[in-house]
Amino acid sequence: MHCQPEAPRLSPARRARIPARFVRFIAFVSFVQVSIAAAGADGALDAVVVTGTREPEAVGRSSADIVVIDATAIRSATADSVEDLIRRVAGMQLARNGGPGQNSGFFIRGASTNSTVVLIDGVRVGSATLGQAEFEALSLAQIARIEVLRGPASSLYGADAVGGVVQIFTRRGGGAPRWLGGAEIGGYRSGRGDVGASWSIDAWDYALSLGHERSRGVSAIAPGDLFGNFNPDRDGFRRNSGTVQVGFAPAAGHRVGVRALETRLNSQYDASEFLPPTFAADPSPDFRNRLTTRVASIDYRGAPTPLWTTTVQGSRAVDDLTSGGTVQSRFVTRREQATWQNAFAVAPDQRLVLAYEHQLEKATADVFASELRRRNNAVVLGYSGTFDARTLQADIRHDDNSAYGANTTGRVGGSLEVVRGVKLRALAATTFRAPTFNDLAFPGFGVPTIRPERGRSVEAGVSWQDGDASASATIYRNRVRDLIVFQPDRMFCPPEPAYDFGCAANVGSARLQGATIAAAGRWRGLDLRASVDFLDAVDVDTGVRLPRRAAHQESFGADYATGVWRIGAAVLFVGSRPDNGVVLGGYGVVDLRVAWQPRPTWRLEAKLNNALDRHVEPLRDYRGLGRQAWLGVRYDSAGL
Repeated sequence: MHCQPEAPRLSPARRARIPARFVRFIAFVSFVQVSIAAAGADGALDAVVVTGTREPEAVGRSSADIVVIDATAIRSATADSVEDLIRRVAGMQLARNGGPGQNSGFFIRGASTNSTVVLIDGVRVGSATLGQAEFEALSLAQIARIEVLRGPASSLYGADAVGGVVQIFTRRGGGAPRWLGGAEIGGYRSGRGDVGASWSIDAWDYALSLGHERSRGVSAIAPGDLFGNFNPDRDGFRRNSGTVQVGFAPAAGHRVGVRALETRLNSQYDASEFLPPTFAADPSPDFRNRLTTRVASIDYRGAPTPLWTTTVQGSRAVDDLTSGGTVQSRFVTRREQATWQNAFAVAPDQRLVLAYEHQLEKATADVFASELRRRNNAVVLGYSGTFDARTLQADIRHDDNSAYGANTTGRVGGSLEVVRGVKLRALAATTFRAPTFNDLAFPGFGVPTIRPERGRSVEAGVSWQDGDASASATIYRNRVRDLIVFQPDRMFCPPEPAYDFGCAANVGSARLQGATIAAAGRWRGLDLRASVDFLDAVDVDTGVRLPRRAAHQESFGADYATGVWRIGAAVLFVGSRPDNGVVLGGYGVVDLRVAWQPRPTWRLEAKLNNALDRHVEPLRDYRGLGRQAWLGVRYDSAGL
């Protein structure tokens, strides 16, 4: 949420195109009506989620705004990456330096990219120097389910859960042996392949998976860019990934599990070096990000009594990045975490959650004189209860950090079923975002006295569900103060000469407010879904829109199945965004998909992403992919 000078005003030609967003909104309203009319007669069971309260619960009981991306949605998606899948289904705005494999992050409800907590099987991941998770390192091949909590969650997950939480679950073994795999080839010399297996024997369960992806890509930066970093070479990537899970159930209701995940990304990008003797900008080297992400954990979950469930988890996550061209730099984050969580059934349909969490973060880099460390100890207390048509949820968390002090955050919310299938809900919370190691200690930039950002958020929503049809609307407002930004004014920086060009500082505040509307329906073989997001994200002091946030984004999708054929289409519209002194034009992308499934276990499919070959400029001077065709085959012994 960095502030910048006011962006140029829209040209008359662009102003003339603004009504198109209202055309799309009318189309969405019509889509909602069709979705409602398409409702099936059978009732749909609520998905079970854990991110909203840290314990399993039906998503319909949560007062938070939660989106579940299940295995079916993942299998049928036209998305080219984890981040593209999430933006289409969960309505989050994506910031990416080009196409797949490039640096990426999310604006959830307009919050900055380092205001999102990302978990893999309950383990926090990401760089502690940049303060964000590298979604480009993750592969769809290992993912079983994704839960996205949109909105404040610091009272459950601590620092940085200002915009929300993304939790990724990998596959777990169980039941009869299951074998699965797939292979695809696509434009831009792209290819993917993955294999996996899961099974259980007596008290043991196992799951394994391997994946490989590659693409030649396009030049990430367009000619004539602002900083002269254009290099005509193609900026492709290679990514290898693998997971293993082993579980042992010594008795009914008790399980010990071990998980490990590793991904290796080698991604090219465009930049410039300034080397002696001339120190002139040189964009010709082959710049690469070589990123390795490792996550390992061991956990126990059991129910000592019918009223008490306890979970103990120990984990270690490593984010190891080597980046550069002729001269390279290395940044390594090591995060060790221990959690003890207890859930008590204090009364019918009422639960109390008590958790203790210890985390040690360590960062090493070429620019740091020594290893940086900080410890965080946290206590979480949460309550959730259902009383006939009403639900209530409240939680509070106290964090004590060795680098930036103590912080207490809270959240309270509830819902009311006013008529059958229609619920009203409301939620209020406080949040904070911790300064990164770069904010605290990067030479010539970091300031040890930087304070965390703090926020206050309120939201209200209404949802309706009848069988396979659903619709929802949420409005929200979040006020964030003490923004951590780059301060170019030397007067506000430490006196040392290293800060002659500016420093990190707490400056001003931001107002993030907007609305999200979503609908979905199923009728016979037709699935329909849509979401519309409106966002007003501004610097309170200047009234200027925050950079890279679109005022609106719309996503539509339709899938039809008949016999052995499945046909699908997905449409994404992204509005204009201010970025580095200009206003980037909005764009729309259409993806198409057709699949032929002659047997329950086999499927052949073809996809055409960006079918209309639209020009996509995700950030100023960066380029997304044009039209890209894919052809693939998939096998699942349990049935697709």
